[in-house]
Amino acid sequence: MQRTRPVKLGLGVWALIVALIALVVLTFLPTPYVIQRPGPVYDTLGTAAGTDGEDVPLISIDGADTFPTGGTLDLTTVQVVGNRERTPSWFELALAWTDSSRAVVPLDSVFPEGVTSEQRDERNATLMIDSQHEATAAALNQLDYDTGAQVVVVEAVDDTPSDGVLEPDDVITGIDGSPVTSAKELRQQIQDAGGEAVDLTVLRDGEEQDVELTPEEHTEGGTTTWLIGITLRTDYDFPVDVTIQLDNVGGPSAGMMFALGIIDQLTPGELNGGENIAGTGTIEADGTVGPIGGIRQKLYGARDAGAEFFLAPASNCDEVVGHVPDGLRVIRTATLEESLDALEVIADGGDVDELPACTAVP
Repeated sequence: MQRTRPVKLGLGVWALIVALIALVVLTFLPTPYVIQRPGPVYDTLGTAAGTDGEDVPLISIDGADTFPTGGTLDLTTVQVVGNRERTPSWFELALAWTDSSRAVVPLDSVFPEGVTSEQRDERNATLMIDSQHEATAAALNQLDYDTGAQVVVVEAVDDTPSDGVLEPDDVITGIDGSPVTSAKELRQQIQDAGGEAVDLTVLRDGEEQDVELTPEEHTEGGTTTWLIGITLRTDYDFPVDVTIQLDNVGGPSAGMMFALGIIDQLTPGELNGGENIAGTGTIEADGTVGPIGGIRQKLYGARDAGAEFFLAPASNCDEVVGHVPDGLRVIRTATLEESLDALEVIADGGDVDELPACTAVP
């Protein structure tokens, strides 16, 4: 009986030692995850650090009258903690799992195998530049400017219908007698043809010519599409010079907020009624707002930056429901036009309860 207590005490000490060793091991053991957390918030109506470190207007416009703005139109970002060289520890992951503003996601979903951090950053920088061009086009199109859009062939893929028929830098101006002003429009008309031959009007080296191509059927994931084997870009000849200055931020998700910031500067009055509004979403030249990643972290970032309203892509609504932080009202939007309608209601002091919200799917 006298030896029972020392034995129990010894077992307790050993259990504590084992637990500490396990904690140390878990602290340094690599993990297959990274953490997403709210990143910096930037006001598209305000300033950002330029290449020399000095603050410059985030959006500056030349060649058109501009007007004073008020409030904020914030774009939101996500920061990633960890990479392939250094992943978060299990202890850091445990803390993130208990924090509703953070998300633990598989490493491969953010840093694909075989893609270096430099390659990822370069791709995100390219996407950011593309989003700025599309945002400028969407804003100017909304204001009835002629953006001089041209659909240009980047590459004709080998062993496809376009091989030997189309060439890089060909400008596709028409399909089956209808004008083409966007790559999205061209792709849709090819799908609508349902595999039937299409006649393309092409401008090559200043000379116009007609070519006929028969799309090939491509099935993936149970979905059938018709392809002619080209990659495209849309070039613009903007009548207004828009410069967007935002370094060290990549990806396409700021597109909609860029477009709103441009429109606010080019139109009289305060687009947001002087309120603090944030949002996210990709943008296409026709005003279509698309989905983005990390929306839950962006909601918390917006709330913490003082936003009262948040414009969220309709296609992200399933991730929004049940995850809206207190003090923030989320408004669903699928187009630039819908975003402008929502801002008009807010600016006029209308009934914001009538604005579309993200709701649970029954």
